[in-house]
Amino acid sequence: MEYIINGIKGAIQIIFSLDREFLGIVATSLRISLTSTALSAFLGIPFGLWVGLGKFKGRNFLQTILNTLMSLPTVVVGLTLYSFLSRRGPLGGVNILFTPLAVVIGQFILAFPIVAAFTSSGANNIGQTPIIAARLLGAGKIKSNLLFLKEAKIIIITSVLAGFGRVFAEVGVSMMLGGNIRFYTRNITTAIALETSKGMFELGIALGIVLISVAFMINIIVFQFQRKQS
Repeated sequence: MEYIINGIKGAIQIIFSLDREFLGIVATSLRISLTSTALSAFLGIPFGLWVGLGKFKGRNFLQTILNTLMSLPTVVVGLTLYSFLSRRGPLGGVNILFTPLAVVIGQFILAFPIVAAFTSSGANNIGQTPIIAARLLGAGKIKSNLLFLKEAKIIIITSVLAGFGRVFAEVGVSMMLGGNIRFYTRNITTAIALETSKGMFELGIALGIVLISVAFMINIIVFQFQRKQS
């Protein structure tokens, strides 16, 4: 029990002393996760709206695929991309394995189906009514689409936050594609795994506090948006 208490004390000291390595790890996590989330939002939101509002053959099947991909195991994504990006793989020549870019690609694959599926489901629930009403009132195509986005903004924000929460806390992709390189690809989850295996609990606990705090804030924000929507 004493080592746990000492670990917590050390963790608090690391946080409030603004330890260089601690800040670097947090910054790396935020930079990579925000980049992958932004990419997934840029592509996932339009795709989700197309699936949710579209009327085409195979739409329900496509929605099912998105829902299934939401639970993709991170280690499977990491293993698959590692196989392609390693020197013996078909994309080994691009030399991006064990770089932040490789981790961003892996996290994008994890976040995209979440953003797209949440957006699609929300758009389907809202339906075409806002667009049709805007058209009847004389609004053009662009303006009616903007009005729909305004109507669906809570759903869109929630989907993006859900995608960010997924990639910020994952470890498999970050470890396998980033290599856990100090001051380069080492993020919060991989650092926690490393420090725990070394028996150095102070930094691991400090990073765990940040991870839990971010997850808690995301849940609060999502809950508040859901309350406004209901």
